[in-house]
Amino acid sequence: MSYASHIARITLLTLVASPSVAQTTTQTEPAPLFPPVTQSPLDPAPNSQIIPMAESALEDENATQEDSAAQEDNAAQSGRTIPSVSELSRALSDAENGVTDSEGAQGPITQPPAVQVPTSQTPTTQTPTTQTPTTQTTTAQNTIPSEPVTAASVNSATYSGEGGLPEGRSPVTVKLQVLLDRAHVSVSIIDGVKGGMTESALMAYEARMGLPVDGLLDAQVWDMLGGNEIDIYIKEYTITQADTQGLSAPLPSDYGELAQLDRMGYTSVSEKLAERFHMSEGFLDQLNPGAGFYAGESVLVTEPGAKAVGQVTSIIIDKSDRRLRAWNALGQEIANYPVAVGSASTPSPSGIMTVDAVALEPTYHYNPSLNFQQGENDKPLTLPPGANGPVGLVWIDLSKPTYGIHGTPEPASLFTAHSHGCVRMANWDAQELASLVSEGVSVEFRE
Repeated sequence: MSYASHIARITLLTLVASPSVAQTTTQTEPAPLFPPVTQSPLDPAPNSQIIPMAESALEDENATQEDSAAQEDNAAQSGRTIPSVSELSRALSDAENGVTDSEGAQGPITQPPAVQVPTSQTPTTQTPTTQTPTTQTTTAQNTIPSEPVTAASVNSATYSGEGGLPEGRSPVTVKLQVLLDRAHVSVSIIDGVKGGMTESALMAYEARMGLPVDGLLDAQVWDMLGGNEIDIYIKEYTITQADTQGLSAPLPSDYGELAQLDRMGYTSVSEKLAERFHMSEGFLDQLNPGAGFYAGESVLVTEPGAKAVGQVTSIIIDKSDRRLRAWNALGQEIANYPVAVGSASTPSPSGIMTVDAVALEPTYHYNPSLNFQQGENDKPLTLPPGANGPVGLVWIDLSKPTYGIHGTPEPASLFTAHSHGCVRMANWDAQELASLVSEGVSVEFRE
């Protein structure tokens, strides 16, 4: 049976300006349908539809996902189990995330990856060429002493240039993660924990700046990021009435019950705020012990900075280091994100394709005749859109049928599990990328 036969259908209405709910109809033909060539999929005529496919779980529903070290640390810090998203989203992704890495989200990266840097000044006619940056063998560093993480300790954190990041959570690591996020080199979730996500982002930043790529913090990297500048990295935020509205009730795990809902949204104010400020829920709770997360309450949050701006003309997805790099027409890297890609058994594609469409708030189509059967649900169902949907808040459709770049309700899983071929990103990273791309953008998968 072909790979496509294992894919759940997803029906999308192309949206660009606002995250309104997609209105869709179920299609039974296997091939995706696209608007006429005279219409731009990113600027559709009224009621035009784009019907790509979505990755889904395979039949093995007994596959399990290894919890990430970041989530474990968050739960330990807060003294209770705090999922980064609702229990529903974990149930939806259990089977899809059946293939896991041996390390958690903050586990070490054992080898510096080769990084591709486009040198062409005309990406519309030439594809970026590959350069491997100078690398250094990772050596042990004496760690600098840690201290409690508070707004004051993070905002005043300094780095002398000697020693590596403290183990566990520390003010200097929080500040470093915020600085990398502001430089548009995403660490996915900001949690202040030393580990693989931070190391991966450091490598990406070093490669961008033409520095030796070793994933270790040093004085040069700290200075280039602006680490010694006085600024606000953790701020006080007053929860608004709007923050407390539009939430979903606790979500059921049964697909038939989910199909009766209007959306699969955030189930708590803390989950909603954590995504807005690029944080883990556990870290948000740790910064705000005893918070009720009600309108009018002031809480501490990170300040990651403004979204990236520009026009992306070329995307490179490197399977070796699991990062997506977005370039403009001048060969400048606009943004760099961590992603989950396919496994050896369900690989992501290779070669060059293009962006065909962008859809915000996609629905998810479940068809037990094409893939797994969930519970007693033996008929096709359409699951509503929302942040806790299987493909999150964004679907970027690729010209290769059934493949896309999409969000996830489990950003901490990016380094602990493989996808089934599509490219998975944190919801906020996927939203930012969606604002930078347009129809026809080149997307290259590299080994």
